[in-house]
Amino acid sequence: MENIQTVSIFIAGFLLIALASKQIGEFFTRIKLPKITGYLFTGLVVGTFGLGFLPEDVVHELRFIDDFSLAFIAFAAGNELFLPELKGRFKSIGWVTFGLVAVTFTLVSLTVFFLADFIPFMSDMSPVSIVAVSILAGAILVARSPSSAIAVVNELRAKGPFTQVILGVTVIMDVVVIMVFALSASVADALLTQVRMNIGFLLLLLGELLIALIFAYGVYLVIRGILAIRLNPTIKAGLILLTGYTVFFLSSVIREATHANLSFEILIEPLLVCMVAGFLVTNYSRHRSAFDHILYDTGPIIYIAFFTLTGATLEIDVLAAIWPIALLLFGVRLVSIMIGSFAGGVLAGDPMQHNKLKWMGFVTQAGVALGLAKEVSGEFPEFGGAFATMIIAVVVLNEMVGPIFFKYAINRVGEAHPRGEPAPFDGVRDAIIFGLRAQAVTLARQLQRHGWQVKLVCRSKERLQEFAAPDMDIQLVEDLSLATLQKLDAEHADTIVSFLSDEESYQVCALAYEHFGTKTMVVRLKDRANFNRFHELGVLVVEPQTAVASLLEHFVIAPTGTSILLGADGEQEIVDLEVRNPNLHGIPLRDLRLPLDVLVLSIQRDGHTLVSRGHTQFQLGDKVTMVGPQEKLEEVMLRFDS
Repeated sequence: MENIQTVSIFIAGFLLIALASKQIGEFFTRIKLPKITGYLFTGLVVGTFGLGFLPEDVVHELRFIDDFSLAFIAFAAGNELFLPELKGRFKSIGWVTFGLVAVTFTLVSLTVFFLADFIPFMSDMSPVSIVAVSILAGAILVARSPSSAIAVVNELRAKGPFTQVILGVTVIMDVVVIMVFALSASVADALLTQVRMNIGFLLLLLGELLIALIFAYGVYLVIRGILAIRLNPTIKAGLILLTGYTVFFLSSVIREATHANLSFEILIEPLLVCMVAGFLVTNYSRHRSAFDHILYDTGPIIYIAFFTLTGATLEIDVLAAIWPIALLLFGVRLVSIMIGSFAGGVLAGDPMQHNKLKWMGFVTQAGVALGLAKEVSGEFPEFGGAFATMIIAVVVLNEMVGPIFFKYAINRVGEAHPRGEPAPFDGVRDAIIFGLRAQAVTLARQLQRHGWQVKLVCRSKERLQEFAAPDMDIQLVEDLSLATLQKLDAEHADTIVSFLSDEESYQVCALAYEHFGTKTMVVRLKDRANFNRFHELGVLVVEPQTAVASLLEHFVIAPTGTSILLGADGEQEIVDLEVRNPNLHGIPLRDLRLPLDVLVLSIQRDGHTLVSRGHTQFQLGDKVTMVGPQEKLEEVMLRFDS
């Protein structure tokens, strides 16, 4: 009972540290460093070698958090390998994966072996033990980081064969590295416990693998059952994590029992079990979407806890002594990635330009590599702590420079499609409306009454003849190419609205996003399934099926505000103004002399909505939402646009 109370106090204290770690991770992103680095830094500061808030005995009591986290990381690795997404590029993905695994594992293992005399915790080891440590290091440094690669791809909107191969290999590598690690850990365990390398040992390895696969299938059935039950997603997430923890607990029990009662140990690698279970759920059950959402929602919490605790276990004295070794391993890993990816690409027959640049997409490491390092510290306590510190130092370097390399490679092969740079405001509010229909004409006339210059775009002569709108500027176009948009002067359009089909609307929005950086795009959606495609471009989507119901709901909840928003109140209107006047930059809201009947409702900055207060300072590019009489709002517009 006393032990439970003690652990509860430790958990409560760790939760407070984790909250601080979250904020520090956010701060690190502002200075262009990964969140994971911030979490590790927080753990380092509060750990044994820092402020001592998490001494070694407390970290030991919180060891179960590692097991929960490692299970989650393995589930996520299996979930990332969705076979239908890899179709069409199996040849390239297969050869490049083989080249990376073979070369990286071999070169890194040999480097660690020959540097053993210069690595403090290995200098007194026997040759057999050095081999064991070397193959563990080689296995872990094979790992990649799908989450980091996907983040770069999303940021640059990268598309093309080069990007597809990089992502395919990166995703598969997480699965492969866990399998390689499981095999390496078994071999290392056998070497360290002086098990003879003979046919019996090979049978033991095969037996361990078979037991792990059977175990994984059982875990798959359990998770599938959890996902099939009608429960709150948070409860489901808790049960799935508990299932993963049970795998680690049973693996430890089996290892200790066989060590005590048999002449050999049976090591069922829990990471392999959880990874295979996650793969089965994703590819062979109808619960892939639910499983994916649970992992996505739970991920941030797990990563904060795991990496903060990992940082607390870092041994500063070891870190200070092995930095040169970490830098050397970092360099050897880069060289091995260059050789392996180039050789694999040549064997697959990929373009030579791609082969020369592929290595840049495989540098980044993160969750799986750190998880495997932490697993070593638990499975091999004699040297695990110092070993994990060395590997983590290498991983941090890879995580910091990897995204920079990958961005460069994507831009070199021409597969980046980032947002274009918007043209400077020309003093006129322009809108282009695609799709000639009654709603489009009505919208155009309403915008004109507010001082906008509007162009209507039509693709059909017959459609054009149906509308008698001499007061409208209607343009007839044959296609929706970049050249057509340039002829329409879309570069200077403040807003683009589309009533076209979803595919045509997406084509227009993608071109405007990439080439003109248009900030405001509005689309009338036809099929709800296309919502995410538009959302990724920052498009404001109007879905007819739900728009009316939502409007009626707001009339019930806030009738006055909704009336003003729709212009039903003849005296008041709501507008969004962008701060373009450099003289307003840094001016607090309270110092801005606005008409008494104009009210600032909110300020949008960097994708976040700020509740306006007197001390809130304006910045160039802010979008300010205001309410007031139209003539007074027009006065304010002049001040904001100057």
